[in-house]
Amino acid sequence: MSDRVYNVLFLCTGNSARSIIAEAILNRLGQGKFKAFSAGSQPKGTVHPYTLQLLKTLNYDTSFARSKNWDEFAVPEAPKMDYVFTVCDNAANEACPVWPGQPMTAHWGVPDPAAAEGTEAEKHFAFDDVYRMLSNRISIFTSLPMTSLDKMALQQRLDEIGRNIPKAG
Repeated sequence: MSDRVYNVLFLCTGNSARSIIAEAILNRLGQGKFKAFSAGSQPKGTVHPYTLQLLKTLNYDTSFARSKNWDEFAVPEAPKMDYVFTVCDNAANEACPVWPGQPMTAHWGVPDPAAAEGTEAEKHFAFDDVYRMLSNRISIFTSLPMTSLDKMALQQRLDEIGRNIPKAG
Protein backbone atom coordinates (compact mmCIF):
# COMPACT_ATOMS: atom_id res chain seq x y z
CA MET A 1 0.00 0.00 0.00
CA SER A 2 1.38 3.36 -1.03
CA ASP A 3 1.37 6.35 1.29
CA ARG A 4 1.27 8.63 -1.74
CA VAL A 5 -1.47 11.27 -1.87
CA TYR A 6 -2.86 11.87 -5.37
CA ASN A 7 -3.90 15.40 -6.38
CA VAL A 8 -7.15 15.65 -8.33
CA LEU A 9 -8.56 18.71 -10.08
CA PHE A 10 -12.26 18.93 -10.97
CA LEU A 11 -13.05 21.40 -13.73
CA CYS A 12 -16.22 23.09 -14.82
CA THR A 13 -16.96 26.35 -16.55
CA GLY A 14 -18.33 28.39 -13.62
CA ASN A 15 -16.79 26.56 -10.63
CA SER A 16 -19.89 27.28 -8.56
CA ALA A 17 -21.67 23.93 -8.22
CA ARG A 18 -20.55 20.61 -9.78
CA SER A 19 -16.79 20.98 -9.40
CA ILE A 20 -17.14 22.36 -5.86
CA ILE A 21 -19.40 19.42 -4.91
CA ALA A 22 -16.91 16.94 -6.41
CA GLU A 23 -14.03 18.58 -4.53
CA ALA A 24 -15.91 18.24 -1.23
CA ILE A 25 -16.87 14.61 -1.84
CA LEU A 26 -13.37 13.48 -2.82
CA ASN A 27 -11.73 15.29 0.08
CA ARG A 28 -14.07 13.38 2.43
CA LEU A 29 -14.07 9.95 0.74
CA GLY A 30 -10.44 10.00 -0.27
CA GLN A 31 -9.01 11.48 2.89
CA GLY A 32 -5.38 10.42 3.25
CA LYS A 33 -5.23 9.05 -0.31
CA PHE A 34 -6.47 11.99 -2.41
CA LYS A 35 -6.42 15.77 -2.21
CA ALA A 36 -9.08 17.41 -4.36
CA PHE A 37 -9.20 20.86 -5.89
CA SER A 38 -11.66 22.57 -8.22
CA ALA A 39 -11.59 25.40 -10.73
CA GLY A 40 -13.38 26.86 -13.72
CA SER A 41 -12.55 28.20 -17.15
CA GLN A 42 -14.85 31.18 -16.56
CA PRO A 43 -15.47 31.18 -12.79
CA LYS A 44 -18.65 32.83 -11.54
CA GLY A 45 -16.73 34.39 -8.66
CA THR A 46 -19.14 32.99 -6.08
CA VAL A 47 -20.27 29.53 -5.10
CA HIS A 48 -23.96 28.86 -5.81
CA PRO A 49 -25.95 29.20 -2.56
CA TYR A 50 -27.67 25.82 -3.13
CA THR A 51 -24.23 24.18 -3.36
CA LEU A 52 -23.27 25.60 0.02
CA GLN A 53 -26.64 24.70 1.54
CA LEU A 54 -26.43 21.11 0.29
CA LEU A 55 -22.91 20.59 1.56
CA LYS A 56 -23.69 22.12 4.95
CA THR A 57 -26.79 19.90 5.26
CA LEU A 58 -24.51 16.89 4.65
CA ASN A 59 -22.08 18.09 7.34
CA TYR A 60 -19.31 19.26 5.02
CA ASP A 61 -17.07 22.10 6.08
CA THR A 62 -17.59 24.66 3.30
CA SER A 63 -14.77 27.02 4.28
CA PHE A 64 -12.73 25.66 1.33
CA ALA A 65 -15.36 26.63 -1.23
CA ARG A 66 -14.49 29.48 -3.54
CA SER A 67 -14.98 29.99 -7.26
CA LYS A 68 -11.58 30.26 -8.94
CA ASN A 69 -9.93 30.22 -12.35
CA TRP A 70 -8.18 27.10 -13.58
CA ASP A 71 -5.11 29.22 -14.34
CA GLU A 72 -4.26 28.95 -10.62
CA PHE A 73 -3.38 25.30 -11.23
CA ALA A 74 -1.43 25.75 -14.48
CA VAL A 75 1.51 27.63 -12.95
CA PRO A 76 4.78 25.95 -11.91
CA GLU A 77 4.24 26.58 -8.17
CA ALA A 78 0.74 25.01 -8.17
CA PRO A 79 0.25 21.49 -6.78
CA LYS A 80 1.14 18.87 -9.41
CA MET A 81 -2.07 17.19 -10.51
CA ASP A 82 -2.24 13.44 -10.97
CA TYR A 83 -5.81 13.53 -12.34
CA VAL A 84 -7.95 16.19 -13.99
CA PHE A 85 -11.67 15.51 -14.47
CA THR A 86 -14.14 17.72 -16.30
CA VAL A 87 -17.61 17.54 -14.79
CA CYS A 88 -19.44 19.70 -17.32
CA ASP A 89 -19.68 19.41 -21.07
CA ASN A 90 -18.57 22.99 -21.75
CA ALA A 91 -15.26 22.55 -19.93
CA ALA A 92 -14.68 19.22 -21.68
CA ASN A 93 -14.85 20.98 -25.06
CA GLU A 94 -12.65 23.93 -24.11
CA ALA A 95 -8.92 24.16 -24.67
CA CYS A 96 -7.49 23.45 -21.23
CA PRO A 97 -4.19 24.80 -20.03
CA VAL A 98 -1.22 22.47 -20.18
CA TRP A 99 -1.10 20.91 -16.74
CA PRO A 100 2.37 20.43 -15.27
CA GLY A 101 3.21 16.74 -14.95
CA GLN A 102 0.77 15.52 -17.63
CA PRO A 103 -2.01 14.22 -15.37
CA MET A 104 -4.48 11.55 -16.46
CA THR A 105 -7.75 13.09 -17.62
CA ALA A 106 -11.35 11.98 -18.06
CA HIS A 107 -14.74 13.54 -18.68
CA TRP A 108 -17.36 12.87 -15.99
CA GLY A 109 -20.09 15.22 -17.20
CA VAL A 110 -23.23 15.68 -15.12
CA PRO A 111 -26.17 18.06 -15.66
CA ASP A 112 -25.79 21.63 -14.43
CA PRO A 113 -27.98 21.93 -11.32
CA ALA A 114 -27.69 25.74 -11.44
CA ALA A 115 -29.60 25.64 -14.75
CA ALA A 116 -32.51 23.68 -13.24
CA GLU A 117 -35.91 25.27 -13.56
CA GLY A 118 -39.12 24.75 -11.64
CA THR A 119 -40.07 25.00 -8.01
CA GLU A 120 -37.54 25.51 -5.24
CA ALA A 121 -37.93 21.82 -4.38
CA GLU A 122 -37.18 20.81 -7.98
CA LYS A 123 -34.10 23.05 -8.06
CA HIS A 124 -32.83 21.58 -4.79
CA PHE A 125 -33.50 18.09 -6.16
CA ALA A 126 -31.23 18.89 -9.14
CA PHE A 127 -28.38 19.65 -6.71
CA ASP A 128 -29.14 16.50 -4.69
CA ASP A 129 -29.12 14.43 -7.89
CA VAL A 130 -25.76 15.84 -9.02
CA TYR A 131 -24.35 15.12 -5.57
CA ARG A 132 -25.53 11.50 -5.82
CA MET A 133 -24.08 11.01 -9.32
CA LEU A 134 -20.72 12.52 -8.38
CA SER A 135 -20.61 10.62 -5.11
CA ASN A 136 -21.18 7.33 -6.95
CA ARG A 137 -18.44 8.06 -9.48
CA ILE A 138 -15.98 9.27 -6.87
CA SER A 139 -16.67 6.20 -4.70
CA ILE A 140 -15.74 3.98 -7.64
CA PHE A 141 -12.66 6.11 -8.35
CA THR A 142 -11.40 5.95 -4.76
CA SER A 143 -11.73 2.16 -4.74
CA LEU A 144 -9.58 1.65 -7.85
CA PRO A 145 -6.30 -0.20 -7.20
CA MET A 146 -4.13 2.73 -8.38
CA THR A 147 -0.79 1.01 -7.85
CA SER A 148 -1.71 -2.27 -9.55
CA LEU A 149 -3.31 -0.90 -12.75
CA ASP A 150 -1.09 0.04 -15.66
CA LYS A 151 -1.67 3.48 -17.19
CA MET A 152 -3.77 2.19 -20.09
CA ALA A 153 -6.04 0.09 -17.87
CA LEU A 154 -6.41 2.96 -15.42
CA GLN A 155 -7.35 5.37 -18.24
CA GLN A 156 -9.94 2.89 -19.46
CA ARG A 157 -11.46 2.66 -15.97
CA LEU A 158 -11.53 6.46 -15.61
CA ASP A 159 -13.34 6.79 -18.94
CA GLU A 160 -15.82 4.05 -17.96
CA ILE A 161 -16.68 5.89 -14.74
CA GLY A 162 -17.65 8.94 -16.82
CA ARG A 163 -19.77 6.92 -19.26
CA ASN A 164 -21.70 5.00 -16.62
CA ILE A 165 -24.18 7.58 -15.45
CA PRO A 166 -26.09 6.07 -12.51
CA LYS A 167 -29.86 6.01 -12.91
CA ALA A 168 -31.92 8.65 -11.08
CA GLY A 169 -33.79 7.72 -7.95
